[in-house]
Amino acid sequence: MIYQSFAQLYDQLFDQELYKRWLDFTLNYGRAATGSKCLELAGGAGRLAVMLAQRHYDVTVTDFSSEMLSLASQHADEAGVNLKIIEADMRDLTNLPQYNLVTCYADSLNYLDDLTDVQMTFRQVYEHLTTDGMFLFDMISPYKTDVVYPGYMYNYEDEDHRHAFMWRSFMDDEVNHGVIHELAFFNQLSNGEYQRVGETHFERAYQLAELKAALDQAGFKQVEVYSNFGQNKVTDKDERWFFRCQK
Repeated sequence: MIYQSFAQLYDQLFDQELYKRWLDFTLNYGRAATGSKCLELAGGAGRLAVMLAQRHYDVTVTDFSSEMLSLASQHADEAGVNLKIIEADMRDLTNLPQYNLVTCYADSLNYLDDLTDVQMTFRQVYEHLTTDGMFLFDMISPYKTDVVYPGYMYNYEDEDHRHAFMWRSFMDDEVNHGVIHELAFFNQLSNGEYQRVGETHFERAYQLAELKAALDQAGFKQVEVYSNFGQNKVTDKDERWFFRCQK
């Protein structure tokens, strides 16, 4: 029997097309020259980090999960690229150097406990950027947490019926603009039985004005916000915002 962790199953079933779109946003808005030092916060299994390294960026990937970083190391080896892999909390980057570019995608900042933690992360990023460094990140909006997610369900089963994924979302009544995700993977083992691996995730969103104020307090002087991976201007019904911030 082969048992797989949540991290492995999540990595296998994650929509790979999203990494390509984050890559395009990074290349289009990051303005970092080839060879530039890039820090990917909450980089998970390193899929985007590998893509950037393949384009000759000097990439460091950090994550709070050692299991995710183990997958990042594996993917880097398979792709034949070098990644610096560091287990770190994005709220404290004390021992890291400065970078030309810092990225943080997949609404990772929405998983922090509150705006104070978000502000702390913004300040850490600011202090670890070079003079002309760029910070690119995305966050889901209150429209996503308050309107789209409550009652949301997504079910997936692969063609050979060996893997299935169930995702349900609920409003978090105890947190303003909070949402709870219940995620469950079903993986068929070699003996025909199914292994269930599940986790509960908590996210919270903030008003755009709050985020801009937090970025300003962190020291960022130039902040641009977009929707649709940088393709559109911001509207009242955006589900996700994309930020481009410069010192």
